[in-house]
Amino acid sequence: MARRGTKPPLPDDFEEHILDIDVGDEIKSSFLEYAYSVIYSRALPDARDGLKPVQRRILYTMDDMSLRPDRGHVKSARVVGEVMGKLHPHGDSAIYDALVRMAQPWSMRLPMVDGHGNFGSPDDSPAAMRYTECRMAPAAVAMTQSLDEDTVDFKANYDSRELEPSVLPAAIPHLLVNGATGIAVGMATNIPPHNLVEVVQALRHLLKHPKASLEDLMRFVPGPDLPTGGKIVGLEGVRDAYASGRGSFKMRATARIESVTPRKKGIVITELPYGVGTERVVERIKVLVQSKKVQGISDIKDLTDRTNGLRLVIEVKNGFVPEALLEQLYKLTPLEESFGINAVALVDGQPRTLGLKEMLEVFLGHRVDVVRRRSTFRRGKAADRLHLVEGLLLAILDIDEVIQLIRASDNAAAAKERLMTVFDLTTIQAEYILDMPLRRLTKFSKLELDKEKTELEQQIEALDAILNDEQQLRKVVSDELAEVAKTFGTPRRTVLLASAGTAVTVGAASLEVPDDPCFALLSSSGLLARTSTDEVPGQGEGRANHDVVVSAVRTTARGEVGVLTSRGRLVRTQVLDMPELPASANDPNLQGGLPLSEVLSLEPGERALALTSLATDGPGLALGTAQGVVKRVNPEVLNRDEWEVVSLKEGDEVVGAVELATGDEELCFITSDAQLLHFPAEGVRPQGRSGGGIAGIRLGSGARVVWFGALEGDDAVVFTASGAATALPGTEPGAWKVTPFTEYPAKGRATGGVRCHRFLRGEDTLVLAWAGPAPARGAASSGAPVELPPAEGRRDGSGTPGSIPLAAVAAPVARQVGVAARA
Repeated sequence: MARRGTKPPLPDDFEEHILDIDVGDEIKSSFLEYAYSVIYSRALPDARDGLKPVQRRILYTMDDMSLRPDRGHVKSARVVGEVMGKLHPHGDSAIYDALVRMAQPWSMRLPMVDGHGNFGSPDDSPAAMRYTECRMAPAAVAMTQSLDEDTVDFKANYDSRELEPSVLPAAIPHLLVNGATGIAVGMATNIPPHNLVEVVQALRHLLKHPKASLEDLMRFVPGPDLPTGGKIVGLEGVRDAYASGRGSFKMRATARIESVTPRKKGIVITELPYGVGTERVVERIKVLVQSKKVQGISDIKDLTDRTNGLRLVIEVKNGFVPEALLEQLYKLTPLEESFGINAVALVDGQPRTLGLKEMLEVFLGHRVDVVRRRSTFRRGKAADRLHLVEGLLLAILDIDEVIQLIRASDNAAAAKERLMTVFDLTTIQAEYILDMPLRRLTKFSKLELDKEKTELEQQIEALDAILNDEQQLRKVVSDELAEVAKTFGTPRRTVLLASAGTAVTVGAASLEVPDDPCFALLSSSGLLARTSTDEVPGQGEGRANHDVVVSAVRTTARGEVGVLTSRGRLVRTQVLDMPELPASANDPNLQGGLPLSEVLSLEPGERALALTSLATDGPGLALGTAQGVVKRVNPEVLNRDEWEVVSLKEGDEVVGAVELATGDEELCFITSDAQLLHFPAEGVRPQGRSGGGIAGIRLGSGARVVWFGALEGDDAVVFTASGAATALPGTEPGAWKVTPFTEYPAKGRATGGVRCHRFLRGEDTLVLAWAGPAPARGAASSGAPVELPPAEGRRDGSGTPGSIPLAAVAAPVARQVGVAARA
């Protein structure tokens, strides 16, 4: 035996074999294998389900462990261990990092993991996996649904002991909704998150119109919708990315100027760019202040909490213009960041750079294949069961003979052969009858079997219709996508701005702006702007390419206007704070407008309804509430920033507000149960601001007012859109109808009105209503214009199916401000 530390002697027959390998070839081969592994097994998502392998394995493992939303949380370490041991041998830190990101609402637009514990923040890392717990989020169930119905292919894991799906069924377009980021070898991917409802609308449109252009699809998906909100400035880069897969855009924080103390102004930041944390912003501002590159900041406070969300307050020294300082901070700090889109994903196993339409087409192809395979699987299961039920029915009809035959047989094999011969049964049917329990030999069981047979035949017929008709198959895909949007859809968080414009530079030059007459405008998506002159904008021959203006008042550039809200508040605001539209605007759109949230603070659930000129003469304001109350308010302007103009009852809110021009207008109510009532405004006695109003319309059981306003002239029209009360708002277009206002007779105040829309099957409410000067103009939630039907509807007629969900309807700007201009 050799001593420790010495080599043992070699055997006499030992022959040494040395293989000469070229180092360059070995390095090249090893690097290619490494690059292949990173690209296909780690860094890039599959374009079908939008998941990287580690994300797919996490969701599959959680589904296999039955960690569904209705079950309790389990330790994250347990999930990580299962994933690492069975499917992903790349270390627990990589798996846990992926799991944590899938649970963070500021990282994912639609989180896939429901985390319990400290999952970090945009600035801080999460707690260790032994301290946190997790389970599947409801959206993750939709990603893994139907895995057990042969919808996708399975492959062997790294040691061929387990099976894992090569792709998930993915009822949610994850690649676009949650985006993706990853760095491979020689390539990378960076896809921003989008709004689920908008993506589903584009997918359903593409299903009906496979040759749709990029412009058609961008009507539904105008740009990314980031989890942290904020603003996107400059949409050209977004369009380039949607066309070619590569582009960039600027993300900007949401900020507004407030009085932080009685004598000091401050910049309050409520939303940050995607991927930017408050600590990073604070640290950068401190460095700029210490190096004297930025002056005018006296203090910075991070008041973020779980109740009020993000709130970063930057106090401005007296003598400095907050708007100019904010513009400087946008340039020098992470309050404005660039996002480079590089949409690279795996398609048929190969990395490809995809535009918007390509990403949508790949997902739709996957969903069509999933639904086809699922339908084939379900049909096979139903056919197998029907085969057994038919055998049971034959046995029950002659049950005495069956029992006698079985008793007379020597063994089970002989009984099976005799059953097959006597009753002409198949092997499967005969074995099933032999295994049948005695409790199935009752008369009631035969009734149950007859009913089950009928149901199975109907199910097979329906599945055959789907499998044999491509259009029916695509309709099933479209309906399932609509259901996903209803279940998981949320409103848009990110404001899209065509360009920075004057949104933050107006205040810096406020002393140079003359006090010229102009019009203040409010759009359906909450953007404010002012015209450059007092000329009435033209109606225009074309369509406005963004939004509709829902309120317009005449004022001056340095004047003040009031914003009427659904809580019955009138909030004073400066016209000078609104960005100026070009003088050549013809029927202007408000793409460069200023978001309302930067001008005033609204309470949760509060909406801005209209603008008022704050005039102290004239007929005053008219308000209508959801509970059918109407009120005329005497003109009154107080020496304060806001005040109430109506006392609301518990649970009530203002649904419409308008500044009367002459007092001879017709006040109009439209209710959710399709009743319309209009009566002269002079029939409502004006009250002071503390009054609660009087009865306007008598409501039916469970009904509420959906629109209130004032009309003047014989060319007015009424728009109504019907739908289901159970549908998620903003997901169903409904049935539209435009009718001349003259079709509706006037009734007395406090009566029930007349029917203005006839509901069809599946409809039980008005989802949107409007009345005003023709022509009516519609806008989607993204701000895209929508063509409405001609004003040829009957008073009590039903509507025609709409194209996409509407967010607002309004008259052209010229028709809204024409009365004010004449006055």
